[in-house]
Amino acid sequence: MSKSAENSTAFEGNRRLRVIHCVRSPVGGIFRHIQDVIRYQNTAGMDVGLICDSLTGDSFEEEQLAELAPHMALGVARLPMARHLSFSDIKATRLIYKLLKQADVDVIHAHGAKGGAYGRLVGHVLDAKRHKAGEPGVVTVYSPHGGSLHFDKTSIAGRLYFALERIMEAYTDEFVFVSRYEVDAFTSKVGQLRKPYTIAYNGLQPEELEPVEASEDAADFLYAGHMRDLKGTDLFIDAIAKVNAQASHPVSAVMVGYGDDRPRYESDVRKRKLDHLIRFQDPAPIRDVFPLGRTLVVPSRAESMPYIVIEALGARMPVIATSVGGIPEIFADHATDLVPPGDSDLIAKAMVRHLENPDAVNRRTDSLHNRITSVFSIERMCHLIDEVYARHLPQARRGNGTRSAEAVSDASVYGKDTFAKGVQ
Repeated sequence: MSKSAENSTAFEGNRRLRVIHCVRSPVGGIFRHIQDVIRYQNTAGMDVGLICDSLTGDSFEEEQLAELAPHMALGVARLPMARHLSFSDIKATRLIYKLLKQADVDVIHAHGAKGGAYGRLVGHVLDAKRHKAGEPGVVTVYSPHGGSLHFDKTSIAGRLYFALERIMEAYTDEFVFVSRYEVDAFTSKVGQLRKPYTIAYNGLQPEELEPVEASEDAADFLYAGHMRDLKGTDLFIDAIAKVNAQASHPVSAVMVGYGDDRPRYESDVRKRKLDHLIRFQDPAPIRDVFPLGRTLVVPSRAESMPYIVIEALGARMPVIATSVGGIPEIFADHATDLVPPGDSDLIAKAMVRHLENPDAVNRRTDSLHNRITSVFSIERMCHLIDEVYARHLPQARRGNGTRSAEAVSDASVYGKDTFAKGVQ
């Protein structure tokens, strides 16, 4: 048994610990993080469940959820969750309350802005009701994953969301941040933290540290991930156009991902007459995507601690990235090589440098791969999260058994012994 598993059984008491993860969007790096934690927690002897949005994702995410289902004794509940604040949040909150009440949950781990609001608000109500009944309460943990912290603190939306974050902090037992950047962003935009926090860097499995070779017909540059301006998708296209305007030979690119804005980007590529140089492809497992390009480009305007950068460097793939979020923490001594965000001219110049200096690029990639191996591991990440739960559980554990369950409406549910069966 691993050290982390030993710690989990030490505070399980007379039954397995029951943990529910709550997130709005089951896509991208935030969902990769949750999948890793769920698999690890199942191995460590916890009963785990997931609540997420039913409006986000496509067949790729459905396949991921289906693969994750055997690791969740409490199953998966999907229900409509609006991306922005709306009246539909009232209905969603009530349904989540019913789901979590039926789950007899010990820990609510809330992720992202909307999942964080749902999970912490419901956790606060459940905790108050249990204490009123003389029962131990519920542990509520929050991982922002960037979320509302991406907003500008001078904007109206930013001021609203940061005010809500300050209110919701009172309903949080502990924060789990995935980077020092997140801590600094919270302090700068919301205010000094009043609750404890832990930094647990995203981590990789040992097999993800094996090199991935580019295919013979690989494009020069690869974009992979959600397609939206926040991620710099428009900047990538613009940079490819600028590189080709000055290059002596055609420079190719492949763009892999999803998003409501993808048709707009495809149209832009056609209008620029770049469709013979840039091709689009639907999402696939990331280690199947890496061979499609020789250098990964992450042109984001904002990030937290992007898995895509860690995964690529773990696979010994060269990376061009912007200096946003936790990316400088990944690059460490090589952070000066990062590109300032929001400037396609600078991204294009970095692309040219990669094409002209392959030996220097390979040396830096090897150095960064060694850093990933030593710092960014799933074992370390999940052990830190175990310790967060353990710090708050002694006063929140309750005796044996589970509660009865019936049928569920307004949420599509699958998995085994799902916690969602008790909602009407």
